[in-house]
Amino acid sequence: MSKKTTTDARRAAGTAEAGATGVTEAGPGGSRESGVSRRRLIGGVGAAGAAGLVLGAAGGAGGYAATRGDEPAGLTTIGSTEAMFHGKHQPGITTPLQARGHLIAFDLAAGAGRREAAALMRRWSAVAERLMAGEPAGDDTGVALDAGPSSLTVTFGFGRTFFARTGLSAHRPAGLDPLPAFSSDHLDAQRSDGDLWVQIGADDALVAFHALRAVQKEAGATARVRWQMNGFNRTPGATARPMTARNLMGQIDGTGNPKPGESDFGERIFVPAGGSSAHEWLAGGSYAVVRRIRMLLDDWEKLPVDRQERVIGRRKADGAPLSGGSETTEMDLDKAGTDGKLLIPDNAHARISSPEKNGGAAMLRRPYSYHDGISDDGTPDAGLLFVCWQADPFKGFIPVQRKLDRGDALSPFIRHEASGLFAVPGGAAPGEYVGQRLLEA
Repeated sequence: MSKKTTTDARRAAGTAEAGATGVTEAGPGGSRESGVSRRRLIGGVGAAGAAGLVLGAAGGAGGYAATRGDEPAGLTTIGSTEAMFHGKHQPGITTPLQARGHLIAFDLAAGAGRREAAALMRRWSAVAERLMAGEPAGDDTGVALDAGPSSLTVTFGFGRTFFARTGLSAHRPAGLDPLPAFSSDHLDAQRSDGDLWVQIGADDALVAFHALRAVQKEAGATARVRWQMNGFNRTPGATARPMTARNLMGQIDGTGNPKPGESDFGERIFVPAGGSSAHEWLAGGSYAVVRRIRMLLDDWEKLPVDRQERVIGRRKADGAPLSGGSETTEMDLDKAGTDGKLLIPDNAHARISSPEKNGGAAMLRRPYSYHDGISDDGTPDAGLLFVCWQADPFKGFIPVQRKLDRGDALSPFIRHEASGLFAVPGGAAPGEYVGQRLLEA
């Protein structure tokens, strides 16, 4: 049986499971196990731990390790883990957070419309499906010939301007209305927004770069790059035991993310079916808010640890709330010390961004850290490529960020330098391309 035939059969068998879990694994010799592997189940169930800094949400962001089983993966198995392209939702949303990521936005070229956009999405989907299976695609560069899938995911979204340029304004959902301005915004318009958005993640840097080049090449004359951002996270297996990742401020980051096991997880993160016919294409999809958030690390690192902890509201060593307990202990927002003062200060980031203080508003944070060298003033250009997912940004990111805007103790140490909002369609069924239900409506 040819490799392609074997792969097609495997995908067909795994499609239903992929919608819920999104990850499978190859054995040490490269052949994949039949049935549902232990890692595949863990990868799907623990996906909510895969996220980033709390900037705009409660708790923070979990790392890869908390989602990958009782023991970290050995380095020899990292390349064999495969995320499934087809499913109810696109990959890269509840997939465990990968070690390397690329975010890239495109604008359609002058004269390109709905037909050209449909052809592009068809090409992109075909390339993504093959690369996520660890197979070469098209005019392959050979960059990743020696690697397996390495948990590669490629996720596609549409910006607000995409709909007018393709004659689909009647199908643009209200959730794509522009984000309001915030006091911490210092936005660069050239690095914000875009007609099309692609998120690439993998546990191997070469595999991620290979996918990035393939996406850029397939854009051809249809779309041009508007901006690109590159990020990283801790590599699987780098710690002695599974643990939540840290951000560049050194803070354990990801404890308070929504969990797939929670009864309202789906309604918080994914757009439900049954909406208006004009927006049915978005069922099973989500909205991604993307923010390039620079951390003013020189200023932050001048603070003593106890002051940093009061800014965040959690202990730096283990991520436990200042009200006591361990990392996963619920915050006691009313608990005071012997001096009568709140243990978690009233302007602490974790307090202000908590669902309890925002009418239950929450989102799934799934970011990457970035470091783009040293700025002209000698400070590090480093921080967070913040990506958060929600069924409605006006019930997720926006109300939380508005609250943070009014008195977050972390605000003096961060700067929002780029922003984007994208509608991410549901996953493609076998034989479909991503966005087909919109572009062929």
